Amino acid sequence: MQKVDVAKLGRSVGLKGEMKLHLISDFPEQFKKGAKFKIADKELIIEYYNPNRGIIKFLGINTPEDAKKLTNKIITSSVEDTRKSCKLEEGEYFWFDIIGCEVFENGQRVGIVKDIQRLPSSDYLLVNTDDELIKSGKAKNFMIPFIDRFIEDVDIKSKRVDVKEALDILDAS
Repeated sequence: MQKVDVAKLGRSVGLKGEMKLHLISDFPEQFKKGAKFKIADKELIIEYYNPNRGIIKFLGINTPEDAKKLTNKIITSSVEDTRKSCKLEEGEYFWFDIIGCEVFENGQRVGIVKDIQRLPSSDYLLVNTDDELIKSGKAKNFMIPFIDRFIEDVDIKSKRVDVKEALDILDAS
């Protein structure tokens, strides 16, 4: 089962086992009472979550000592649960759907999306360059801003992202 990192647990807060929650996900609505997440093979069930304070409490974690054992741990969700609990708007995609897509510009294969990096200005596709382009002296990987200026079409079913001006970025890399 494929897992998705959704948050990192911070320090213990108060005396009841509450903790700071640092979101990795763009979907805070998935953190509701009764929602299940995992740390490694341990299941955690949310007792309550206060998004205004960034505080979360899990069932069975009732003391600061219990909470401190979870500090700095990454909590995950399954891909299936993420799809059920997170609603996408038109033109939005889950990162795990985009990673692994082939990238094309004007029908030419440019590479494969290896990862997505979040930078202050926007999200960037980290692309492993196609072997033929590497043989011609191009960089082994490069980044494409995930904005309309560069992204023409995303087809998750075909695992394909069509771009424009990406070869210019590659040439400059």
